[in-house]
Amino acid sequence: MPEEVLFKSEQSQTRAEVATYLRTIADKLDAGDEVTLVSGGESVSMNPPARVTFEVKAERETSRGGKKGELSLELELEWDEGASDEDTSLSIS
Repeated sequence: MPEEVLFKSEQSQTRAEVATYLRTIADKLDAGDEVTLVSGGESVSMNPPARVTFEVKAERETSRGGKKGELSLELELEWDEGASDEDTSLSIS
């Protein structure tokens, strides 16, 4: 199934800044509130249902030409659009 990127943000942050951002999202999820992602003039709001698929992935991208590789940790929440147990509204601005 093709993907449409609704929001993307990439910036250098300290581990503490990332932890604060993740805590904010975790608090919203725990409270059942809408999650709004903002970067510059872009934003997207999503309201995940009560049950989601949670994917955790650790990756190593190998390098070529003697450069060091890159490691990543990816966290992803996934659910079907229009899931019936809660409003799964989406707002993009």
